[in-house]
Amino acid sequence: MNVLVTGGAGYVGSHACSALRAAGLTPVTYDNLSRGFRELVRFGPLEEGDILDEARLVGVLEKYKPAAVMHFAAFAYVGESVEMPLDYYRNNFAGALSLLGAMQKCGVNKFVFSSTCAVYGTPETQPMTEDIPLAPINPYGRSKLMVEHALRDAGAACGLRSVSLRYFNASGAHPSGEIGEMHDPETHLVPRALMAANGEIDAIDIFGTDYPTPDGSAIRDYIHVCDLADAHVAALRYLEESGGTISLNLGTGRGHSVREILDSVARVTGREPPSRVAARRAGDPPMLVADPSAARRVLGFAAEWTEIDAVITSAWKWHRYRAPQ
Repeated sequence: MNVLVTGGAGYVGSHACSALRAAGLTPVTYDNLSRGFRELVRFGPLEEGDILDEARLVGVLEKYKPAAVMHFAAFAYVGESVEMPLDYYRNNFAGALSLLGAMQKCGVNKFVFSSTCAVYGTPETQPMTEDIPLAPINPYGRSKLMVEHALRDAGAACGLRSVSLRYFNASGAHPSGEIGEMHDPETHLVPRALMAANGEIDAIDIFGTDYPTPDGSAIRDYIHVCDLADAHVAALRYLEESGGTISLNLGTGRGHSVREILDSVARVTGREPPSRVAARRAGDPPMLVADPSAARRVLGFAAEWTEIDAVITSAWKWHRYRAPQ
């Protein structure tokens, strides 16, 4: 069975392709390679194209006749979304509409969507359940929520069934060392902390040390990218069994502060990552931790990578493979 994976040359998308292949399915990556990497496409064919090109999408769907689509092709830098909101709405929302239009023309009605915890904004309730208010505070989060609304409306109007997976901080790398986190520029905490420990950057910035948390730094829920990939396959199985449209959190249910991540990096690498205190970033909540119970109930999914040192170890293995010697 073929599954079209938009953005399959990216970080989470490539791991989803690996999980699909392990499940006996054929992932067909559709990516324009503007932010993805050809070297991460290892588990099925690559079709180059833009998600705003509906005619190209129709051609690829007709060629492979996939049973479902997994959609990862999105811009995902919060700060950039504030500076370039129209680009984010064009790519993330209009691009999704283009993809959904092509699917409707080709009779594909199962859709797994890479959403985000950014749809919640700065919630007052922790851990976060799916029924708390949705109040994104930046164009990135709003663009993702707009797609979720479109999916629900399309489900009611034309029978599209979808799972929107709102995940928290993707981290780690495939234990094989074949694929891992690649961004240009790299802004995420774990890879930047590894870069600091390895002497590739001067220091890692700790944005805020006066939060109401045990050590003053912000707390996030770090879920391993392989767990995310497995959850996408579980969502596909749910849709194959006639499951209805739903949005679900993906996280571990455990939070780790920035300082705890740096401590883990020091333990794993044997090197203390240099750090410096910086001002809080606007809109950064003190804590974002998932309540993952709905995904466990609906999909039978629970994160297996629950020890942060194991997550960091997998990232370090990938980083050493790619880092300059």
